Amino acid sequence: MAKKIKHKKKKEFDFAAKILKILAKSGGKSLNYKQIAAQMEVVDTQGRNEIIKELKFLVAKDKIEEVETGKYKFIPKANYIEGTIDMTSRKTAYLVSEMLEDDVFIPTNNLNKALDGDTVHAYVYNKRSGKKPEGEVVEILERHKTQFVGVIQIHKNFAFVATADPKMYTDIFVPKEKVGEAKDGEVVLVEIEDWPTKADSPFGRVLKSLGKQGEHNTEIHAILAEYGLPSEFPKEIEEFANNLDTSINAEEVAKRRDMRDVLTFTIDPKDAKDFDDALSFQVLENGNYEIGVHIADVSHYVKEGTILDAEAFERGTSVYLVDRTIPMLPEVLSNFACSLRPHEDKFTFSAVFELNEKAEIVNKWFGRTVTHSDQRMAYEEAQYIIETKDSTIPAAISLTGADQKVSDEVAAATLKLDELAKILRAKRMSNGAISFDKVEVRFNLNENDEPIGVFFKVAKDANHLIEEFMLLANRKVSEFIGKQKKTFVYRIHDEPDMDKLFGLQSVISKFGHTINLKSKGSISASLNKLLKDVNGKKEQNLVDTLTIRTMSKASYSTQNIGHYGLAFDYYSHFTSPIRRYPDVMAHRLLQYYLDNGASVNAEEYESKCAHCSSRENLAANAERDSIKYMQVKYMQDQKDKEFLGVISGVTEWGIYVELVDNKCEGMVRIREIRDDYYVFDEKQYAMVGQATKNLIQLGDEVIITVKNADLVKKQLDFNYIRKIN
Repeated sequence: MAKKIKHKKKKEFDFAAKILKILAKSGGKSLNYKQIAAQMEVVDTQGRNEIIKELKFLVAKDKIEEVETGKYKFIPKANYIEGTIDMTSRKTAYLVSEMLEDDVFIPTNNLNKALDGDTVHAYVYNKRSGKKPEGEVVEILERHKTQFVGVIQIHKNFAFVATADPKMYTDIFVPKEKVGEAKDGEVVLVEIEDWPTKADSPFGRVLKSLGKQGEHNTEIHAILAEYGLPSEFPKEIEEFANNLDTSINAEEVAKRRDMRDVLTFTIDPKDAKDFDDALSFQVLENGNYEIGVHIADVSHYVKEGTILDAEAFERGTSVYLVDRTIPMLPEVLSNFACSLRPHEDKFTFSAVFELNEKAEIVNKWFGRTVTHSDQRMAYEEAQYIIETKDSTIPAAISLTGADQKVSDEVAAATLKLDELAKILRAKRMSNGAISFDKVEVRFNLNENDEPIGVFFKVAKDANHLIEEFMLLANRKVSEFIGKQKKTFVYRIHDEPDMDKLFGLQSVISKFGHTINLKSKGSISASLNKLLKDVNGKKEQNLVDTLTIRTMSKASYSTQNIGHYGLAFDYYSHFTSPIRRYPDVMAHRLLQYYLDNGASVNAEEYESKCAHCSSRENLAANAERDSIKYMQVKYMQDQKDKEFLGVISGVTEWGIYVELVDNKCEGMVRIREIRDDYYVFDEKQYAMVGQATKNLIQLGDEVIITVKNADLVKKQLDFNYIRKIN
């Protein structure tokens, strides 16, 4: 519900925090109360008396010192720290900083208008006393974001926008003249313009209305707007792309290795529209195999310094929502010129390997090529060939919807590539790679994009075949440059967090599993065993999710630390330039170094890496939100049905339950469990009934019904029916 702005002064911010801010920025000079009052624009006697009172209080708290009578100076201690605000959904926050070993708790009344993600200066209390430290925001250095999505509530002379973001603890006040064309109850994009000292809520302006609350397109566009992701290309970008020369001209072909006569094919999802990669295959006279990993040569069309390149860099990645793709490149490139479509000549950038029967690399070559795809296959078709050795694809899984004969050459190549891929995968796993094959939720949508069914995407041999050869290309390209000690864009992944691993150990022990934490090798081996052991069991998705959470986040960097999850010393992203900008950078750098270029400026590329990592995270969050939205939409008409679920989380305010049939997750609030009075036991990850001593804990199977499905908050609430013993 919208709330009116209160005009009562907030003492903590208006006086103590502002005094600290003024003294901290005084450059070590001492100031008297009159000078401080002047900077605070306090002119009344009552206000000046309040400042004098606060100065004495701050001296007593050892935050400032009185260097001489009436003159005060900031004490520059280590407990005045710059960091980032990490809000919780409980409206409190933590200060996260590289200067701190542990995050510092910040109560709501000490946030002083800071919002989630803001960079701030904060004062940390109890830092040396042995007590749990707390903090107070003194100064907001930089807002993480100023644009928010929410539902507008229009009153006679003003409006409020209430956001669905659980980490946003205040509504946004909008003056009547800044409501624009928005109508009451619509979803809008609003920008914070000011936050007056005396106001509880920030002041904002409506930038645009996204439509009626609850409508499919409105909610999808709201997800994009929430993360600052574009929904379409500017007209000038489309025009620029449409005017590019996309012909396969003889002059350019002459500069490249011509591999159009070599058997080449693609394997992709059935619904794929852009084909980044293709494989070529031929048997050499010495009995070895020449395998080409051919990648769309996006950098041939997207030139540095053009508006097209600037747009691609700003986007950083394509975004895959449940019902649509927001591409990094305009359609003329992503679906046509750069897409390795069957029976068309294409400019490609290739990594060509000579492998023997043991999948050992005998020779390798990198460079620009021209290729011709002889066949497009779906994963299902390739899988059928692998499983049956039959090259006639039945209508049920064929791309054409009819029985289809794949050439004997393509079928034989698929089978040999599968053999080699399995050897490569086995080597990788023995070297300590972690096998994450987490089940992915997908939806069957009708013509109105309404979810009518749920299915799970599971990686099979055909998926692993493509994965292994893409990994091989990514690894060898980065190794080729890395060993020259030249600046490159690496995909890095640090070792897992030990505290999180101990937490995982505690949870999985309840299911009879364990991990060996003695060494790096024992950790990876036991994690793989764990993931294999839980496969197909009720706790699989819970354990998969928790295991992934122990891992560090992969990111892009010029500082190579290797990739823990893949067990590679060198790794880059080279194989998907249609949808990832770091791959475009990798292509450019590889060609530059093949042409004997000197090492490029690392600082410049590190900045680009940070941007791409940030855009990747935004896209991942948007994709996650779109899945949550579709899950809620799928469940909203099933309130009378009982579902079997597994408890996936236990907190002091309730339990989270993941449904077995469709992986939808919702919450049962503790007060809704009515067969006893339950109290949260943190050590057991359980709710304990006070009368019966019943335990409701992680991994328990329970029956629930849907209580509420909130499309705007993308949140499911469940009724607890009973526990399955």
